[in-house]
Amino acid sequence: MRRTLDARHDGFPLHTPFRISRGAKTVADVVTVTVCEGELVGRGEGVPYPRYGETVDGSLVAIAGMRALVEAGASREELAAAMPAGAARNAIDCALWDLEAKRAGTSVAALAGCRAPEALASAITIGIDTPEAMAAVAQRHTSVPLLKVKLNREEAEAQLAAVRAVAPLPRLIVDPNESWRVEDVARWQDMLLAHRVDLLEQPVPADDDAGLEGLGSRIPICADEALHTRADLPRLRGRYDYVNIKLDKTGGLTEALALADAALGMGFGLMVGCMVSSSLGIAPAMLVAERASFVDLDGPLWLAADREGGVRDEAGWMQPPAPGFWGTPA
Repeated sequence: MRRTLDARHDGFPLHTPFRISRGAKTVADVVTVTVCEGELVGRGEGVPYPRYGETVDGSLVAIAGMRALVEAGASREELAAAMPAGAARNAIDCALWDLEAKRAGTSVAALAGCRAPEALASAITIGIDTPEAMAAVAQRHTSVPLLKVKLNREEAEAQLAAVRAVAPLPRLIVDPNESWRVEDVARWQDMLLAHRVDLLEQPVPADDDAGLEGLGSRIPICADEALHTRADLPRLRGRYDYVNIKLDKTGGLTEALALADAALGMGFGLMVGCMVSSSLGIAPAMLVAERASFVDLDGPLWLAADREGGVRDEAGWMQPPAPGFWGTPA
């Protein structure tokens, strides 16, 4: 049966600006891919990320370059051999998974050998702001199981103290988004311990993390920007305790599942994260998240309006999308 591939840019306005150490965004710009075979339609989404040199236009060009291959019936493995990891490949890979499941009359979870998606304790993210404003956000989420706090270098101590003062119960991830230096990680150990931080995510620049080796941090450190695919794992040994798997970095669910296996085999703990995206980017990640100790899939919660039938948050517990949304029979 003839296969067709289409891609477009979708923009989802945010209800609140999303601020990290590198800047702020007010719209989630994504690329949406559909792969059709007759009446069967597979969908996937990728979020081009400027930190990795990606743009919406560049991703659409890259996807167009794969059209002939995909429409000729290429498998996900053939796609991975022909295209580098990144948001563009993620969108196609996830669309192919969705299409494959519909063709087989089953779920992606069954095809991948994963558990069916269930409610997950997923971090509620507090973006960078004044300590007082961050505390006000935290005040609304005092009973959730997990908070993630974005910090900069200038006000890190005050920002973290303000959040913890009003939200003493949730587990806590701290994410400076590469804005710290190794000496900051060392000098803030007592501060991080005092506020019962469970995980420190990518505190230093990914290309300047050698100093983490042998540091002996008392807080587990997670690689985010330093990790994309399985090829990165050997370099991270001795520097990081956890790795953050994001499908937009791995280039899709296919590599994400293989990366999870490899990371666990090498003794790393798992975190599963996301970009600010719609639920179409989150549904595939939920299959990897079942194996993770830390889950951060709240990207759609920043949107003023998500795709219909998407994930829902209930007091910090991410509920799976409606049947038929992605990867499951309707």
